[in-house]
This record gives sequence, structure tokens and C-alpha cells, in this order.
Amino acid sequence: MLVYPSAIDPSSAHLRHLTGHLTVRRRKIGTRWRRVTPGRQALLVLAHLQCGDTYAQLATAFGIGIATVYRYVREAIEVLAALAPSLAEAMRTASRLAFVILDGTLLPIDRIAADTPYYSGRHKRHGMNVQILTDPFGRLLWALPGSTHDLTAARTHGIVDALAEAGLKCWADKAYQGAGGSIRVPFRGRRLKRWQRQHNSTHAKIRCIGEQAMATLKGWLLLRKLRCSTNRITNFVKAALVLHHASA
Repeated sequence: MLVYPSAIDPSSAHLRHLTGHLTVRRRKIGTRWRRVTPGRQALLVLAHLQCGDTYAQLATAFGIGIATVYRYVREAIEVLAALAPSLAEAMRTASRLAFVILDGTLLPIDRIAADTPYYSGRHKRHGMNVQILTDPFGRLLWALPGSTHDLTAARTHGIVDALAEAGLKCWADKAYQGAGGSIRVPFRGRRLKRWQRQHNSTHAKIRCIGEQAMATLKGWLLLRKLRCSTNRITNFVKAALVLHHASA
């Protein structure tokens, strides 16, 4: 087997946060002994998320079996996902803000042509459509993946109704045309009036701030090319969200 050196630059806040929760988890289930400490397990999981290293690579680097790596990663991701805020909690946080930004992004996955529910005609590839809510400064508030169009996903997840109930202003792109409620979208069409073009320009300047949250989410290299079961992607996104909040 070929071994190569690898290095990551994880946030100390991420490492402390995950180590603490893994320590509590081990005490709760009564774990007496494991091959690695909670700190090493946290480092292993962060390497997987941040660098996208495979289980085989991590097994070699940490001197444990591939099956053990799989269990450690799955356990840590489930622990983090359980801490992710719900949409209702995100709305309570957002209620103190002037407005929020709603957008969707595609996380590529290694699906085949037969998996039509995960095929994006717009991007010409398979992927999971993640709905993201950010604050006016581009900080990530909430995220959840799905396999439908932006507008359908926003309705299915209850985002449209939640924003309306909270009376919260929301800026979104043309993909959310027809959402109604408090969601504001730009005008569509080629022959727009001058004031409509000015409105679209102002709207774009506000909405582009949300791209910072997209970059934050995709800063975890694992999310740029997911090779796991689609049933586990939700937990990976939730884990990334929790780690983001831990270092905020």
C-alpha cells in the first residue's frame, strides 16, 4: 500500500466542539475502550469532511481498520446532525433580523443515469438541491437538502409558510417566482421598464451576499463530490451547519 503525507488546517473551535460531544457520547453509552481517543476521532472526521479523504486513506493514516473508520465517521456525523437547528429554531433566530436570503445550490453526487430523481436538467448532472437561509451578512442560518426544484423544495420543507408566519422579509432569485408571501424575487422578462431593471439591480446586490454561505458550505471538500448514500447526505449537511455555528 502506498502511503502519502497529508495535512489539514482545522479550526480549533471545530475540534474542541466535536471532541466535547464525542466525549459525552462515549460516557452516555458506557464505552470503556477504543482504538482512538475522542480527540483523534474528531480529527479523523474533520479530515474526512474538510479534505474528502476516503475511508481507506483515513484507515492508513490513523492505523485502524476501514470498518472502524466508517463507524467513527457515522457516529460523529449523527452526533452533530442531532444538534442542528430546526426550521422553527432558525425562524426564531431570524426574527431579530431585518431580512433573510433564500437560495439553493446543487451538491454533486456520484449517481448513475437511472437515478432520475437526482438529475438536474439545469446543471446536466446528478446532485442534491440544498436550500439555504442566510442572514443579511451572508452567515449560514439553516440548510437542508432535497431532490426537487428550488420552489418545490421551499414549499415542501415549509420554508414559504414559516417565513410568512414570522412576517420576515426574504430575498430570493427567479427560481422562487410564484412563491408568494414575504419572498421577494426579481422581475422576469426581456423588455423590462427602467424602474424594473433598477429594482432587479438592487435586488441582485442584496441577494449576492448569500453566496458567502454557499462558499462556506462548499468549503467542506466532501460536499463538493458526495460518494455516500443519498440517505446520509442530510446528516452531512446538518453536521457542516453545526460546525459552522460552532466557529461563528
